[in-house]
Amino acid sequence: MGGRRAKYKQPAPTPLPEPNSDCPSSKKLGKRKANADLDSELTQPRPAKRAKEALKASGKKDGKKGEKNSGKPSGKPRKEDETITRSNGKKKRVEEEMPVVESGGESDDWEDVSDVEDEHQFVGSLSDLESERRVVVVSPPGSDEASASEEDDSESEGERVTMANMEARSRAIDEEAAREAELDLEEVQNAAAEEGDEDIDMSGDDEETKGGPFHLPTAEEREEEKKGVADVHVIQKRMRHCARVLGNFKKLAEEGRSRSEYVAQLISDIASYYGYNEFLAEKLFHLFSVAEAIEFFEANEVSRPVTIRTNTLKTRRRDLVQALINRGVNLEPIGKWTNVGLQVFESTVPIGATPEYLAGHYMLQAASSFLPVIALDPQPNERILDMASAPGGKTTHIAALLQNTGHIFANDATKARTKSLAANVHRMGCKNVTVCSYDGREFPKVMGGFNRVLLDAPCSGTGVISKDSSVKVNKSDRDFMLLSHLQKQLILCAIDSVSPESKTGGYLVYSTCSVTVDENEAVVNYALKKRPNVKLVDTGIGFGREGYTQYRGKTFHPSVALTRRFYPHFKVEKRTKVADVNAGVDADKRKIEGLCFVHPFWYVCPTRHKGLPTKQA
Repeated sequence: MGGRRAKYKQPAPTPLPEPNSDCPSSKKLGKRKANADLDSELTQPRPAKRAKEALKASGKKDGKKGEKNSGKPSGKPRKEDETITRSNGKKKRVEEEMPVVESGGESDDWEDVSDVEDEHQFVGSLSDLESERRVVVVSPPGSDEASASEEDDSESEGERVTMANMEARSRAIDEEAAREAELDLEEVQNAAAEEGDEDIDMSGDDEETKGGPFHLPTAEEREEEKKGVADVHVIQKRMRHCARVLGNFKKLAEEGRSRSEYVAQLISDIASYYGYNEFLAEKLFHLFSVAEAIEFFEANEVSRPVTIRTNTLKTRRRDLVQALINRGVNLEPIGKWTNVGLQVFESTVPIGATPEYLAGHYMLQAASSFLPVIALDPQPNERILDMASAPGGKTTHIAALLQNTGHIFANDATKARTKSLAANVHRMGCKNVTVCSYDGREFPKVMGGFNRVLLDAPCSGTGVISKDSSVKVNKSDRDFMLLSHLQKQLILCAIDSVSPESKTGGYLVYSTCSVTVDENEAVVNYALKKRPNVKLVDTGIGFGREGYTQYRGKTFHPSVALTRRFYPHFKVEKRTKVADVNAGVDADKRKIEGLCFVHPFWYVCPTRHKGLPTKQA
């Protein structure tokens, strides 16, 4: 025991080192002095930085050397460790050049040295080090450990999911989702109830609350306003107000003002705002409801999409799509109702001058003009007449459906237009087309006996105003009267050109690019009266709006509802010509097919003519 005491006897205190001199190691300190220093330093907080450094240093050599049976660590002390607490209760300081100050000594210069020491020193027990080690272990963001810890934290906040409570928690989540869905539906219904018919799709913010209540101008005030230059914003604001009032007249109308006054003011503002003459604006306005009329006029200000039709005589649609995509064209199929149409969104090359176009792989053609040919439904080896065929979009479409079989007579009354017709026929590779130029009213004197006839009649073009804005101002009541008369003559000649002996055909398709009733339902109703052996049938097109059977005091045949209108540009009708009962034909042998209309606006009308044998003697 004496030897041990002598061995660990505290030596004489050493003088304080100079500030710039090396600090003596704590290894040279005595047991009691080390304990005194330890007690004083334990009262100071341990910076997190030292804890991290201690963790890193201890992690490098942790577990390399075990302890002996006596409880003392074996091997040399680790220089990186700043403090190690022995398991037998004895503490030994292992530091790298740490300054030492005697207990109770002067500390004038020691304060500066202590600041330096705090940056490189960690004092504590092994248990403190282990706790610090648990605190400072940080997983990198996005790692598995980090995500797992986040999940544990989220689960610890509420009840942990177990097999026992899993069903209850799932049921609670479903009930919460159902409550949220009910609230959303209630909000939508409340919003719809508040808006009602007042929501008119027009641009601009509603500023009716500014500048006082709205005043509906009288007829005299409207005439005075026309003499000057009207403010566009004032007109737009007034249109919104009138449309809103007409949507809920009883509630919103001014006292003493009639509905006709609001309608007259709205038509006048539409004509001024969109650039129509008042006659045409009124004629088009009465075709629709108030809100739909505004949408129709707005649609006429927007350009129609660029669409093309694949020529199946020369290529397939998917091959054409790939070729055009390689040339920088962004396109996609139009819809499920056509397997040859494509809509072009943008192109880095002129879509009407590509090698594929020049080779006849496709035709630049409006999607609405596909509908009359779809309604016609030509069959191989049939004899078909296209009475007004230029520039040839529908003619070449028919040829593709016939697969270059049968015979197509492509007629156009304007001889100059037959040049473009013949050019497109050659470019598209149609070998079964004969181009001719006759007045359509000369058929069937020129030739007749066709299985199917397509009549894309001359019209006012009120369905394609977006392509020709001159229609807004150059159409009058007389123009519609003359066009309607011409169309009635043409449709009778087309019906007479259909072969009564046809076994597969006997159809007429009448189409226009006009929205007016005078050029569509009225013409078809006239043909039904003049040719009682003709009957309307379904167009075979699964979309579109039914034709009018009543319009502004006019009543048409109930079967006119089989015709189809396609807004903003097309209408189709299907019609059949059947044998006259007075001709002595057995009713069971008469086939009834149909007439159809198509609009973008188009009106199409296929007719079936069957029977009419000569009377038996």
